[in-house]
Amino acid sequence: MEEPKKRNFDDGNDKDIVYSQAIKAGKRIYYLDVKRSKKNELFLAITESKKIVSGEGENAQYSFEKHKIFLYKEDFEKFSDALKDVLGYIYQRQAPVTNEGTGLEGEEAKNDTSLGDEIKIDIDF
Repeated sequence: MEEPKKRNFDDGNDKDIVYSQAIKAGKRIYYLDVKRSKKNELFLAITESKKIVSGEGENAQYSFEKHKIFLYKEDFEKFSDALKDVLGYIYQRQAPVTNEGTGLEGEEAKNDTSLGDEIKIDIDF
């Protein structure tokens, strides 16, 4: 996975963001932004941004489709537990065809234990 990038807050649009990480994943970028509410409480804003290309060549126009969710401190534990649960469900039941980046395919990918079964999600404030 690519190294997370820090966002630039100098343009004034994101003045309420106190910390941020970006995760580049193919055509999408996921932003994990820690923001401060008007009551001075921290919360997590998760944004999925997908680049949309219309037209071709020199006439191509680009736009971004964005979806956001806001997660508040009182819900972190429930959200984290549920996310671990559903990710575990997927990892246990998804038959891997390949292990991306390892060069393993088919049976080799199924027998590869380098990824492990443990899921770790750590969100601290």
